[in-house]
Amino acid sequence: MKRIYRIIRGLFAIIGLLTVMLLVWMKISGQYITIHEGDKLLYPARVDSLRAAGAYSPDTVDFTMRIVQDSVQAKKIRDYFQLDTLYTADSPTWEKAVAIASFVERNIPHANQKVEPEHRNAIALWEYTREVEPGFNCRLHSILTFELMLAAGLTPKFVTCLPQDRNDPDCHVVNEVWLPELGKWAMIDSDMGGHYVSDENDVPLSLAEMRDHYIAGEKMWMHPGFGKGSNKLSQYYAYMAKNTYWFMCEEELTYGVEDHPAGDANRGRMLNLIPTGFVPFGTWDNSINTTNAERFWAKPEHQKDPSEYNK
Repeated sequence: MKRIYRIIRGLFAIIGLLTVMLLVWMKISGQYITIHEGDKLLYPARVDSLRAAGAYSPDTVDFTMRIVQDSVQAKKIRDYFQLDTLYTADSPTWEKAVAIASFVERNIPHANQKVEPEHRNAIALWEYTREVEPGFNCRLHSILTFELMLAAGLTPKFVTCLPQDRNDPDCHVVNEVWLPELGKWAMIDSDMGGHYVSDENDVPLSLAEMRDHYIAGEKMWMHPGFGKGSNKLSQYYAYMAKNTYWFMCEEELTYGVEDHPAGDANRGRMLNLIPTGFVPFGTWDNSINTTNAERFWAKPEHQKDPSEYNK
């Protein structure tokens, strides 16, 4: 019996040694980032990168972020998706936002689509998942969720979140929704199983607040699947530490904004919020850079009263 125990202990020791060697090899070879749990070990370096970034500062860049509502298109989308079945008319803004994002998450899985949709608007994207491919990437998730929220009378936007490393081709696109009850933005992600992030008081955080929490080392609670969260480091937690270095957002957001390709005469500008001293990469032709975080994250202009679109 003792001999069997020695053999078992020896096997566990060998397995442990091989595991350590494998992890070291993956880290050296650059494959470590592809391992789910491996992202935990990358977290400190990603936060250090945010802490070393230049500070935001006011500038003279001329821009006005706005959301343009279209009552005809809003009604068309509300009727098509039967949005009024997802929430009650008097539900708080955050409950409506979670209901809409949950609806998208339940019906459309994450996938890197093989065939690009011909049109990027809510109805066309939904029909794409019924007729072409069942899922698509984070950008298309965010566009669909944005248009549903806008049609519901909310004040949303979709934001591209990017890393510092120009050799890293991976970014992430999420939604933010303005919460008039709190006078602030909140990040909500309908992709990758659905997520939002809150502080210790269960108040949902914006992208700007998430970035500040990373830098200050303050705890954030992750809510995967829009359910009960955890303050443990997860893949998503480390992933967003990487992708909150700088941000892109359309200066003017409305329905079908990405039906026009970048640079199209019918399309507005892209705004890039960057730390002072940072040179962005992969920017769109029709884009401008700003270090003015206060204006970038301000509530957009020209958003009509949501009650007008709930009739």
